[in-house]
Amino acid sequence: MSSEQRHTTIRVSVEIRDLIARLSEQEGKSMTALVEDAVKEHRKKLRWQRVAAQMERTRREDPESWAEYVAERDLWLGPPSNRIAPDWEGLLDLPEDLPDGPEERN
Repeated sequence: MSSEQRHTTIRVSVEIRDLIARLSEQEGKSMTALVEDAVKEHRKKLRWQRVAAQMERTRREDPESWAEYVAERDLWLGPPSNRIAPDWEGLLDLPEDLPDGPEERN
């Protein structure tokens, strides 16, 4: 078996092709590398969305387990006010500072 990578062609609109070309020029990388990076980043984003959904489901459906998780997290990280420098307090929305449910975030 050859160790050479195989390639194929995908169809994209001219506008997207031109955008990929501009971005690859700006980044100093090939169009292929740019697309590969974008796909990897999208895949990572989807993974973290699944993690967030699973955590939300646990919080909603199993409050006891969620409370145990939060208690353990706080043991490792310390209370919320000790997690960031005092100068930054109130400037960032940390996860524990956000409303509990999606309906409260609107």
